[in-house]
Amino acid sequence: MSAQNSSMRTTIELKSEHRSRLLAVAAKRGEKGFSSVLGEAVDAYLSSETEREHRRRRALQLQGALKRKAATRLRENVAVLRASWR
Repeated sequence: MSAQNSSMRTTIELKSEHRSRLLAVAAKRGEKGFSSVLGEAVDAYLSSETEREHRRRRALQLQGALKRKAATRLRENVAVLRASWR
C-alpha cells in the first residue's frame, strides 16, 4: 500500500451537528461512514493553509517596496475606503 493511500484510525471529537451533516453528505454519496468526506475536508484545509502561508510569505517580500510617501497615501486611501464600508 502506498503512503498516499494509507490510512489510520483515530478518535476525534465532533459537534453533534457536524457529525450529522457529515453523515448526510456521505449518505448522499451512498457511503455508510463519513471518513472520505472528512478526508476531503482535511485535504482542502491543509491545501488552503499552504496557500495562505505562501501568500503571507509573498506579501512579506513586498515589505519596503513602496516609497514612504506612496505608502502613506495608500494607508490614507485604505482608511477612507474602510470608513465608507460601514
